[in-house]
Amino acid sequence: MTDETIARKSGSDPDSPDFDAPVERHGTWSARWDKYPRGVIPLWVADTDFRVPPAVEAALQRRLRHGVLGYSVPPPELRAAVVERMQRLYRWKIEPDWVAFIPGVVPGLHLAARHLMRAGDHALVPTPVYHHLKRAVELARRAHSEVPLALHAGRWVFDEERLAVAVRPESRLLFLCNPQNPGGTIFRADELRRLAELALRHNLIVCSDEIHADLLLDEGKPHIPVASLSAEICQRSVTLISPNKAFGFPGAGCGFAIIEDPELRRAFQSDNHATVHDASIFGYEAALAAYRECDGWLAAQLAYLRANRDLVEREVAAMQGLAMAHVEATYLAWIDCSGLGVADPQAHFLARGVALSPGAQFGDARFVRLNFGTQRARLAEALARMQGR
Repeated sequence: MTDETIARKSGSDPDSPDFDAPVERHGTWSARWDKYPRGVIPLWVADTDFRVPPAVEAALQRRLRHGVLGYSVPPPELRAAVVERMQRLYRWKIEPDWVAFIPGVVPGLHLAARHLMRAGDHALVPTPVYHHLKRAVELARRAHSEVPLALHAGRWVFDEERLAVAVRPESRLLFLCNPQNPGGTIFRADELRRLAELALRHNLIVCSDEIHADLLLDEGKPHIPVASLSAEICQRSVTLISPNKAFGFPGAGCGFAIIEDPELRRAFQSDNHATVHDASIFGYEAALAAYRECDGWLAAQLAYLRANRDLVEREVAAMQGLAMAHVEATYLAWIDCSGLGVADPQAHFLARGVALSPGAQFGDARFVRLNFGTQRARLAEALARMQGR
């Protein structure tokens, strides 16, 4: 029986998906798998090696059977599903017209930097952080300050004193990544309230990348959209969300921004059909199926990722020269390699047959980022290689 057959059979029951079933990704135009030679285990780009939920696959197949793939508009049903989900998960009441659909969260970051700031404005960008938060302001040619996060009690959090000092009279935009990529922190309500208070005090817009909001590994630690904290901060927030990561279809991208203030929303959408196109019809179909039908599948995936996370933390703790903070959310491990005494940790592990993301991409060359969203047997082999076994 082939890997593909195993994967198809294991994915047929949405209540008991088999995430151990291998799926061959070489030769499928995969950014992650086709970059390196066969034999290298690629744990870098943040997509998973799991098949999409059966309901998502079925929705895409229905659309293909229809046979017409013309221009499409955002489905009212998906807009309603977003509204319902925000209320059910976060007790955040939003209106349907606050939702602006985009191809993914990355375009949203760039739209915020280009259209919610003017020439001469200044942005605050945390570091380490997913590189497109910084790239967005660089390409928009907007001034910015990097605000280092601090490792406090095993969690990557804002150094609030340094953040306060970094604010300038011309500061306009504060970027937030919650849950934090690459550090894995789920920001708590008190931490978010202090960020919101700072934003309101200095008349800042908060652009919050919340793409990992569904990937919560620590039970009892809820995700809280910063915009949901008060009516005041909601008026000054752009919340970027997408089902792409949690439900495994970034290649059929669909995301959305939740923006209450009409002027901010108009400015954010001013590039529509200019440099940014609509989400694809496949993204709409996948997102709607994910939000309507796949909560059980998501819970099963989280249990699997939780065990993968625990394996990574145990193995890294046993490796001389490596350290990492506890991962509360995401399927990404931010590993401190400063104890290895090597100039290029990414190259060091690549020589052992494991491709990781270089820490310099996120703001600290002493680290690497490891994607543990893969089959456990493959992950165990990669960790053994990293240890030199």
